[in-house]
Amino acid sequence: MDAKRVVHNGGCHCKSVRWRVQAPASVVAWQCNCSDCSMRGNTHFIVPSERFELLGDSKHFLTTYTFGTHTAKHTFCKICGITSFYVPRSNPDGIAVTFRCVDPGTLNHVEIKQFDGKNWEDSYNQTGITSCSKLLANESNDFLEIALV
Repeated sequence: MDAKRVVHNGGCHCKSVRWRVQAPASVVAWQCNCSDCSMRGNTHFIVPSERFELLGDSKHFLTTYTFGTHTAKHTFCKICGITSFYVPRSNPDGIAVTFRCVDPGTLNHVEIKQFDGKNWEDSYNQTGITSCSKLLANESNDFLEIALV
């Protein structure tokens, strides 16, 4: 996948929740079969939390659901019910962005990988998913520089 980052905008169905995220134009998205993701049909890519910005008064339209370990913070819009992003259990230092909630025009390619949430610990240990939310040693949080380009 191309490592050059671009700014993607997106949000929920009713547009009450809006955000921007830095990620490559080609991303690896995770399709999970855990009880929550499989019911919602959520397929998401993960970025470091420093690469995600909630816009405007979006936070007023969000509510959060947790279960099990309560590590994952499943946020969704109070108005339309769409989970456009959340904090995943696998990457509590990151944000999982629902790729279908990204506005058209900036995602060029989505490679979908499977995460076996029914066997969470094994999949967590085997997939390397934890690296998705890590900044590389030579990276900085240059969101504004990228956003202005």
